[in-house]
Amino acid sequence: MADMKPGISGGRLSHSDYAVNFGDIHPPLDAHEALVESDRCYFCHDAPCQVACPTSIDIPMFIRQIQAGHAKSAAKTIFDQNIFGGMCARVCPTETLCEEACVRMEAEGKPVKIGLLQRHATDAFMADGVQPYERAKPSGKVVAVVGAGPAGLACAHRLAMHGHEVTVFEARPKSGGLNEYGIAAYKSTDDFAQKEVDFILGIGGITVVHGKTLGKDLDLAQLQKDHDAVFLGLGLQGVNALGAANDDAAGVEDAVDYIAALRQASDLSKLPVGRRVVVIGGGMTAVDAAVQSKLLGAEDVTIVYRRGPAQMKASAYEQELAQTRGVRIKHWAMPKAVIVKDGKAVGLTCEYTTEANGRLTGTGETFELPADMIFRAIGQTYVDAAGSQLALEGGRIKVDAEKRTSVKGIWAGGDCVAGGQDLTVASVDDGRRAAESINNFLKA
Repeated sequence: MADMKPGISGGRLSHSDYAVNFGDIHPPLDAHEALVESDRCYFCHDAPCQVACPTSIDIPMFIRQIQAGHAKSAAKTIFDQNIFGGMCARVCPTETLCEEACVRMEAEGKPVKIGLLQRHATDAFMADGVQPYERAKPSGKVVAVVGAGPAGLACAHRLAMHGHEVTVFEARPKSGGLNEYGIAAYKSTDDFAQKEVDFILGIGGITVVHGKTLGKDLDLAQLQKDHDAVFLGLGLQGVNALGAANDDAAGVEDAVDYIAALRQASDLSKLPVGRRVVVIGGGMTAVDAAVQSKLLGAEDVTIVYRRGPAQMKASAYEQELAQTRGVRIKHWAMPKAVIVKDGKAVGLTCEYTTEANGRLTGTGETFELPADMIFRAIGQTYVDAAGSQLALEGGRIKVDAEKRTSVKGIWAGGDCVAGGQDLTVASVDDGRRAAESINNFLKA
């Protein structure tokens, strides 16, 4: 984390400003608003919204249940497919998934607010603190889950439903994975990530052990010996290198680390932020780091991305969010060198880029951006903590449709597996699918 140096400071704003800036970005619908919005649904028989949902939630069904005044029944419909339905309602890019596929979107350019309706239903259910599922008769089988993120906990919950005992090993002090450490604070307020973890663990039969890292505190072969099956929900621990001169200078940080520190900060006024911030990257992490820097009091925040708006992994909505919060997005530019003075980053030299025959190249023309802090948000990588015991594909764990790895008795899911979407909702689906496969394996 950056030190308090010239240009970098905490406490730029009043406590009331921090509260407003980091308040809930999408306030929940009240009961009347939910009824009005649910009435807009056509309840399509082919449900393109459901097809677009990675967890295949029966969206027309749960919206009809809300319309009928049964929000808690709607929540049960959601949880049947996605036990993280509450968080996914907050962070899922619905604008590029279910809502983009909504027939209302095609007809009017204004989709049904599926994400907010999902939140309305799941919040209503979780407010009672009741677990919607009961465990089956104990099977006598024990399963190890490595990683207490969305994939791992979704897998653990479904395994517990089937009566298996599950031990979840997590490297960090808290469970939740990216839901706890990796998303913008204004998307998950009031400690919702931990409330959801408690809700999921409420089924029983799941023990979480923190401070345990695969490859350091845990050995995969030993886990196999001690358990009847193993699921790996390791996430991505590595960060891509910037590849620019002086990229190790003070003031150059990984955006994921900064976001994690922000999420765990008890007093945002003590979190250092530069007056001039540059974020390199084009995904959700880049937007989250940039917007939150602005909300912390940075005066000038710029995202630098090597290609155009259409190629950014951040959705059009997220790009607009950044720009309406005062963040400038500089497209068609790539970093060449960090400008250093007295050992500290004071700016970034960038080169304009162009695309020819599908290949990105520099134009030779450069410009400079002054910066007190520079964040790398150019993607994360899988670190092979399994010690080359599992087959990899494209630098991540190779799995089949049931999330089985190349080693019998070991499954994997979430961001650590090849071909994933790097979305919370996709990780949840991986965990659920793996759990069903593991259950069939244990019953065989």
